[in-house]
Parts: sequence; C-alpha cells; structure tokens
Amino acid sequence: MGIIIDNSPWTQVTILGFVTFCSVGMYSAISGLGAGGTQDPQLSDIAHGALYGCFAVSGFLAGSVNLHGTRWFLIFAGALLGVSAALFWAAQGAIMMAYPLGKDQGRAFSLAWSIFQLGVLVGASIAVGIQANSTLPNVSTAVYLVFMIIMLTAILTSWLILPPHLVVRKDGTFVQVEALPSPRQEFHAFVQQLHDWRLIALFPMFFSSNYFYAYQGALTQFLFTGRARALASLLTGVGSILGSLLFGFVTDQVSPSRRSRALTGWCLVLGLNCFAWSCGLALQVQFTRQSTALQGHPLPWDWTHAPSYAPLLLLCSYYLAESAYQGLAYYIMSTLTSDAHKLARMAGYYKGVQSAGNAISYGMDAVKTPFLTEFIVSWGLLLISMPLSFWVIWKVRKEADQDIEVVVATDIVDLGVAGTPTDKDQMVVSDENKPADAVEKETK
Repeated sequence: MGIIIDNSPWTQVTILGFVTFCSVGMYSAISGLGAGGTQDPQLSDIAHGALYGCFAVSGFLAGSVNLHGTRWFLIFAGALLGVSAALFWAAQGAIMMAYPLGKDQGRAFSLAWSIFQLGVLVGASIAVGIQANSTLPNVSTAVYLVFMIIMLTAILTSWLILPPHLVVRKDGTFVQVEALPSPRQEFHAFVQQLHDWRLIALFPMFFSSNYFYAYQGALTQFLFTGRARALASLLTGVGSILGSLLFGFVTDQVSPSRRSRALTGWCLVLGLNCFAWSCGLALQVQFTRQSTALQGHPLPWDWTHAPSYAPLLLLCSYYLAESAYQGLAYYIMSTLTSDAHKLARMAGYYKGVQSAGNAISYGMDAVKTPFLTEFIVSWGLLLISMPLSFWVIWKVRKEADQDIEVVVATDIVDLGVAGTPTDKDQMVVSDENKPADAVEKETK
C-alpha cells in the first residue's frame, strides 16, 4: 500500500519547505560561511560564477574534491549545480505561488521560506558545534560531510510532493493548470512572456534580488575566522526566518485588498533595506580590501572579539531585509496569474535573471573589485528596482478577495482518490486565483 499524502496546499508547501531545507538550506549554510568555508575566495567566486552562469541560462528554460586541491572539480560542480538548481527553483516557485489561495500566499511564502531558512539555521548550528573549539581560518572537512548526508535526504522527501491536479484548496477549488503544450508552443509562450511589460519592469528587481550575495560572502570571509563565519551563517538564517515571517504576516493580515497588501509589503521591504544598507555603509567606509586591522583590532576577528558583534548583527539584518525582498518578488508574480505552468515560467524567468545578476556579482568579486564599489552597486540596484516594482503593484486589481465570486463547476461527478478530477470533469476555479487580466476581461 502506498503512502497517503494530505492533498491540501499547506501540507504540500510544508513538504516543499523541507525539501528546500535539506538541499538549498544546507548549501546556503555553507555559502554563509564566507568563500564556501575555504580560505580561497577567488576559487569560491569562480565556482559561484560558473554556477550562476549556468543557472541563468538554464533558468529561462527550466519552467518550461576540494580536500586534495582539485580546483577544476569545484568549478565543474558549480556549473552542474547551476543547471539542476534552475529546474528545482522553477518547480519550487510554481508550487509556492499556485497551490495556496490568493489570500494565503503571503503566509505560504513565510511557511516555505522559514522552513528553507531553518535548514540554513540547523546547518550553521552544526558548523558552529563542530568549529566551536577550532581556531583555524577555514572550515573543517567534517562540516562538509555532515551537510552532504543531510542533502541526500532531500531526494526522498521530494517524492512526497503531489502534482497540481491532485491538490484541493480549503474552499474546494483545484489548482488551475493549462493543457501540456508541445515544445514549440512552450517556446512560443516563453517568448510571449518576455513581451509582458510587467516582467520587463520587474527585471531590475529580479536581477538585484541576490546580487549582494557575493559582496556579503566576501565581507564575511574578510572579517571573521572559521568559527566566527559559522556563527555568521547561523545569524543570517535567523534573520531570513524573521524576515519571511514578518513579510507573510504583514501582507496577509493588514488589508483584504490584494493591491493594498502588496503595497504594504513594498513599504516594509523598502524600510528594511534602507535601514540595513545604511548601517552597512557606516561599516564599509571604515576599511578596504587592503586593510589588516579594523577599529584598532587585527583581522580576521574571532567571535570572542567585541568588535565582531556589530558586523554579525549587520549580516543578520541584511538577510532579514533580503528575505522580505524575495517574498515581495514572489507575491507580485502570484498576482499576475494563477496558472501553475505560467507561474513555473515566471519562476524560471525570475531565477534566470536573478542568477545572471549573481554570476556578474561573483565575477566582480573574483577580480577583487573594491568593497565599497561592490556595496554601492548592490544597494543601488535595489533602490532602482523599487519604483518599478511599485508601478507593477499599482496596476494590480483592487477587488477584496472575500468579495470575489467563487465559480464552481456543476458537472463534477466523481472526484476520485484524493480529490482527483476525472477527464470528463471540469476543475473548480476560484476567481480569486484567476489572473488579473482574465478577471478584467470577464467584467467588461
């Protein structure tokens, strides 16, 4: 007898979170160690550049041995990871945005992202425990072995995720899915998507959403010893969880209007990022890549050094703001359509553009661009993206979710096992989850 899985969106989003917890969460914990836990930031930059370069190319299509100094293997592994990551994130974004009801999408992001970042937190806690008595400048091999074992469990957990047509929301509606297109039709749909003015306007937001990772990773490697970097990774996980929970609470509780929720989330994201990056600027102007000491203390700092406390808290605040920023990007996309295939394309586009920004940022860091220049570019891109994302949000329809009529099919005879509609049945579709363009056409 097979395992029976609850077909509610919340269960599926929770399982999705645990898959991300065991895979990307562990990877992010390693990345949070600065230079991937190594003492060779340039090698780490090249590997990340290969990863995000392949991710950028694969992302657009997805919706549709270090121990012995083997440098080539790390770079090859980064490229391979970039291809597989594109497929993963396209599916992850579609599930997170399409499965819940519109009024629950903020909290759905909070749930999935918090569990994902809990992986960063647990992974970093493991690293802190292993590194606690180490004063070495890099991270021990034992840390990597533990992470690899946890990552392997993601393969098994992923089998528990149900396909869209088996998921039933609490109001009785199914996830809206268009018929599977041919490769030619899929390519045409992808090209048409690139002509959507809203996605063009969101390009700077997508491009800048992870651009600062290279700078913040280099900052962590430059300022801290191995075990202090493990603590920094732990604190960034805490910040990400707090940011995702805060964003989900604000967007889903503050107003019944979808546009008002998005605008409130936008204001929250702007405030958090301005605060974090203003504090970051105050720190960054105090040193350069050539500095050997900061505030009268030799670098790198251990967690026993008092001056390390402020930068560690700064990294926590960076990731709190970043998590809310990611939530806003997903929330905006979820207002543009409710079709799972279209959301997969959008998620692929989002991650492709995001990864192109990542690849460029790691390239900048690999050639030892001044820290202040990296800082200015990273923050500047965030600031440029905000007015354009506001423009897209402003065009979101004003209707309150609870006032939108739920259209129920009248010819459902047999839902079958786990609420699966038969071929003759029509799926129940809520107006709340229809794309804005479709609703506008119906009301004219």
